[in-house]
Formats: sequence, structure tokens, C-alpha cells
Amino acid sequence: MVHPIIAKKEVTRYILTTFGLRAKKKLGQNFLVGEELVNKIAAQAELKPEDTVLEIGPGIGTLTQALAETGATVKAVELDTNLIPVLAKTLEGYDNIHVVNADILKTDIKALVGNKPFALVANLPYYITTPIIFALLEQKLPLTKLVMMVQKEVAERLVAEPGSKDYGSLTIDLQYYMDTKIAIQVPASSFIPAPKVDSAVVVCTPRPKALVKVKEEVFFPVVKAAFSVRRKMLSNALRNIGLNGEQVQAWLEEAGIDGKRRGETLTIQEYATLSNVYEKMFIKK
Repeated sequence: MVHPIIAKKEVTRYILTTFGLRAKKKLGQNFLVGEELVNKIAAQAELKPEDTVLEIGPGIGTLTQALAETGATVKAVELDTNLIPVLAKTLEGYDNIHVVNADILKTDIKALVGNKPFALVANLPYYITTPIIFALLEQKLPLTKLVMMVQKEVAERLVAEPGSKDYGSLTIDLQYYMDTKIAIQVPASSFIPAPKVDSAVVVCTPRPKALVKVKEEVFFPVVKAAFSVRRKMLSNALRNIGLNGEQVQAWLEEAGIDGKRRGETLTIQEYATLSNVYEKMFIKK
């Protein structure tokens, strides 16, 4: 069966017109176009026919189709109920695609993918990018690759280096688990309708082991506290973990870190030191 290429602009426009579809602003919808671009994004997942890939937000099936063409088993989770019959038509004839109408934040992902390793590909709505990333990390999923199209500004945060304006708690949380890189720049003109900002595709590869040796239940709250008040000195920001000024000063001195520094200047290794000293000093055994 020959399938029309959904990523072609004229095919996308035909689908939108035929089904009377308009992008829903509240769901952050913009429809991706460009056959070459879509194939490049799908290629980042490095899929083989025996693999499983989970797609978040398939829309009208543009990227879903490219993923299916690799031969891999595609599980696609779509929140918008109105798009389910559209996907049934646009992806008709593919027996390796399973579309689920659900909220990804309320989905048992491990069960959906059959409790086995999988790649995840997503064109994430801008308004919910951060909650989805945090939710994916917290679930400790058996990911082989994470390929995300996000707002360019968010992409720069995900790959940021210490000392840059984009470096923050989201950067550290993701890089603790994964090696990150921006793989593809995506101009606003690649969407119908064109958003006001450009996007980028970030590829995240799970590390064989976490970047630093810490107790995660201590490490992540320490990082969160350090960034709780942007551009404030650590000696002030770290009080938000529940300590007074004297305790914070003693903690910083023991860790060998200058309290006048700001959270965005510390490396992940320095945060590990802070976390381990905090555990030693303030957590009862």
C-alpha cells in the first residue's frame, strides 16, 4: 500500500482542510511539515525493526509515519480526542502503529511499551515541556534514546554549561541521567501555523551510570534550593532547604564552596559535594 507522505505541506493542508482541523492554542498544537526534516528527526532515534518507540503527541501522524517506516513498533499517545479518528485515517494500513488516547502524565508507560527498553520521540507542547521531562526522569524508564523537539530556548537550557544564563536545575536533573546534545535546529516556518519562536531537537542518551555518586533524594532538593532564587548568593538561596544562616555557612565551609557564588556557577560535581556534605551533617542516620 502506497501511503501519501503526511509531512508534505500540500498533504498536511489537505488533511487539515478535510477534517476541519485548526491548531488548538491551549494544547500547544502546531503541525510539523517538511519530509526531509521529519525523516532526520526520526533517524535520531536509530530505530531497527525489532525496536519499540513511544511517541508523545502524534498530532495528525506526521512524525508517526516516519517512525513507522523504520519497521519499529510505534506506540503513540495523543491527548486530543478529536485527533484519534484523524490518525485512524492518516495512518491507515500501518500494522505497526498503536495509537492511545490518553494524557502522557497519567499513562503507565512501562506497561504500554510491554516492560521492555524503548526509544521515546516527542514534539513536546511548549506549555508542558518541563513537567513531561521531570515525569519521564522520575519514572526511571528503560529508555534507549530520548529525542525531543522543544522550544529553542528550552533546548539551550537542556544542554547548557555551568556559568551560562541557561544553566539551571532542569539542566542538572537531565544531565545527571543523560548525555545531551542539540541535533537539529527547526525554524518556525517548519510548522503550520508557524509559532512565534524557533525550535530544536535535543537528543538524550542515557548514561551507563549516573554522572555523580549521590543519594538522589538529597541531591535533587539541594539543587532545587540553590536555584530557588535566581542570581542570589548560595548562602541565601540554600536557606530554602530549611536551614538557618549559620547552618548554611557551616555547610558551605565543610564543602569548600564559597557562599558568595551563585547556583548557576556550580558544576554537577560541586553539587554532588554539597549534597554529600549536607547528608553527613544534617540527616540523621
